[in-house]
Amino acid sequence: MVNQFDQVNKDDFKKSVENYCRVLCRKTIDKASKQQQYQAVAYAVKDIVVDHWMETHKAYVDQDAKTVYYLSMEFLMGRAMGNMILNLKASKPIREALEELNLNLEDMEEEEPDPALGNGGLGRLAACFLDSLSTLGYPAYGCGIRYKYGMFKQKIEDGYQIEAPDNWLKRGYPFEIKRPEYAKEIKFGGDIRMVFDEDGRERFSQENYQSVLAVPYDLPIVGYGNGIVNTLRIWDAEAIDDFSLDSFDKGDYHKAVEQQNLANTITEVLYPNDHHTAGKELRLKQQYFFVSASLQTAVERYMENHDDIHGLADKVIFQMNDTHPTVAVAELMRILLDDYFLHWNEAWAITTKACAYTNHTIMSEALEKWPLELFSRLLPRIYQIVEEINRRFVAKISEMYPNDLRKIQKMAIIYDGQVRMAHLAIAASFSVNGVARLHTEILKNRELHDFYEMMPEKFNNKTNGITQRRFLLHGNPLLADWVTVKIGDDWITDLSHIKELEVYCDNELAQREFMQIKYQNKVRLAKYIKEHNGIDVDPRSIFDVQVKRLHEYKRQLLNILHVMYLYNELKMHPDMDLYPHTFIFGAKASAGYATAKNIIKLINNVADVINNDKTIGGKIKVVFIENYRVSNAEIIFAAADVSEQISTASKEASGTGNMKFMLNGAITLGTMDGANVEIVEEVGEENAVIFGLSADEVMEYERNGSYNPRDIYNSDYEIRTVVTQLINGQYSPENPDLFRNLYESLLDRKGFDPADRYFILKDFKSYAEAHRKIEEKYKDRAGWAKSAMLNVAHVGKFSSDRTIEEYANEIWKLDKVVL
Repeated sequence: MVNQFDQVNKDDFKKSVENYCRVLCRKTIDKASKQQQYQAVAYAVKDIVVDHWMETHKAYVDQDAKTVYYLSMEFLMGRAMGNMILNLKASKPIREALEELNLNLEDMEEEEPDPALGNGGLGRLAACFLDSLSTLGYPAYGCGIRYKYGMFKQKIEDGYQIEAPDNWLKRGYPFEIKRPEYAKEIKFGGDIRMVFDEDGRERFSQENYQSVLAVPYDLPIVGYGNGIVNTLRIWDAEAIDDFSLDSFDKGDYHKAVEQQNLANTITEVLYPNDHHTAGKELRLKQQYFFVSASLQTAVERYMENHDDIHGLADKVIFQMNDTHPTVAVAELMRILLDDYFLHWNEAWAITTKACAYTNHTIMSEALEKWPLELFSRLLPRIYQIVEEINRRFVAKISEMYPNDLRKIQKMAIIYDGQVRMAHLAIAASFSVNGVARLHTEILKNRELHDFYEMMPEKFNNKTNGITQRRFLLHGNPLLADWVTVKIGDDWITDLSHIKELEVYCDNELAQREFMQIKYQNKVRLAKYIKEHNGIDVDPRSIFDVQVKRLHEYKRQLLNILHVMYLYNELKMHPDMDLYPHTFIFGAKASAGYATAKNIIKLINNVADVINNDKTIGGKIKVVFIENYRVSNAEIIFAAADVSEQISTASKEASGTGNMKFMLNGAITLGTMDGANVEIVEEVGEENAVIFGLSADEVMEYERNGSYNPRDIYNSDYEIRTVVTQLINGQYSPENPDLFRNLYESLLDRKGFDPADRYFILKDFKSYAEAHRKIEEKYKDRAGWAKSAMLNVAHVGKFSSDRTIEEYANEIWKLDKVVL
């Protein structure tokens, strides 16, 4: 591969760092603080990138390149500088330059905050996709929101999750560039006035509205060694008029800053608590805010180089990442109808060729629905357009299925006082894709079956992937170097080459080298745990890891109940032959999700009891890693022995953590859910440990309602003992009822939710048996090394490069740009 960044010169870079330190801080590099040194280094790195960034976008214009706009509420990017230096292929000269300045690259990386632009797998997937789009040379913009405080910074106090603002912009962010020249006005509320033009056509104007200014900030997304730099454009909100002096002089101080307060609120936090009307309204404002700004910009950018708006879909694609941005359908119609004066059928023909939708959830409650009153009040013109889309769509349903009111009930966009955003996306998009084969089949055969029956040509699967450059090359340099020594470096841009490792999987020397690397990574994580948790863990123990967003269907509760069960076994049988285990958790629970937060408290209380019980000889340790994020995830993935992927079968759309663990040589302990199915196909059943109900079995229980967890509770002493410990004060002596809601969720129906909705007790014994299998496998050191190495060797399918090639070739029809 030709390296477009070979011109990085050590001496020039040194001078650049010193110069930025002087200009930014009025200090020499040796007198600057670590944060000031980081800022100087970051600006020097950005200097290298900017010319290529400009060249890339000039090439897009010159070649009239079709461009995808990837619309997402989240982009969980992780720290930029280290990854950027790797993709520049400039690690050697930059590292040498810093050493000559008595600086350490790793120290500089530690000074960078994780940009608080995302939370879970949805945002991390979007970040991986941007990395792959640049590395593969496809023209793309990521479009999102510049959150000031992200979702929150998690603190654990007395075992409880405490949400604190994640003020990642406190010291500024050197890699962003403000672009006020591209600001856009975004309108909320008001009235819609209809007039007729000279041709007798209806025209609509919005009056008496509130508005804010959407101001873009651009972040560079550097491709690996190819000179391509794409853009993540995140929108901040500013007041149209910052301050009303007239209102202030009249003593109306609140009204004086009303516009600024409105703007500030929109971009303060990711996923505000929507358990109340104000939270719902803010979420809808956020979604429309960034979608409208992004679409206005995309259409204007197209028209700068084209004369006819009718060709928009030939050059522009809007990929909607889940249901959050699906208001894009109506907003594009609004722009085409009201700004470019197209007829409805003309606008609809363009919209349905330009919009594509990715579904990320099987769970119907996660498919966004907006109260009609809220939607129509906040977005009156958009609501009019959605009403018309719905009217025409219902007419089409009625034409295809005469007198079938059930079809209309299940498929209408507006129904029962709600606007159903997933239905809007499906009706308007030319492509609807799931994110793992099982997920897509469940969508087609169950959750979205009526839509699939009506328009099967739209549905397709694109199994998720991850970028090996972030999660192996950067996150696990010891293993990355070892892989490169064995098979060369082609795997960095084509992960299918990693299969060449397979020839080493039976080699005893290679196995020892591999396991030594794993041990060193476990030592690194053990040091992190000691520094942040104050807990000593043994790197020779089995590192059993579950790190992901906390939700009941992901079953962190099953995991910790099993830890409680193991502890009971140890207490009853002190001489029990149990290989030492370190159970590692990391997860954030949404601020308003009481049950999830209580599970975090349970994990920490159990950890408190077990970690302080000297009678068990350290055979079990439990660790909850605070504020799980990309930067500590890289350390965790590299050190894991066991990858806990234990969601209730049929509930996880895909998962990508499972792929990151696999890439780093962890063995999957999981259900046949999401992408686990395809992981097992790739690596072989003998190199994973699978347990629990199948997706079909879960769905059948849900259909017939025959599962009664009390039958298990009453008949199984060991399970009954563990569950009863939730309410007998074993782990909360000061408040025995602290975990009663968890106890009741396992045994009692609550409203429309059945008891043990996620089949924890049903799968418990199978899960315990799976853990016994893991332990036996681990005791066979050579066998474990072989299995772990085979996981790495068979991870090729799960690169986001492969996923993006499929999107680009099969959905977006993009061409690669040549510099």
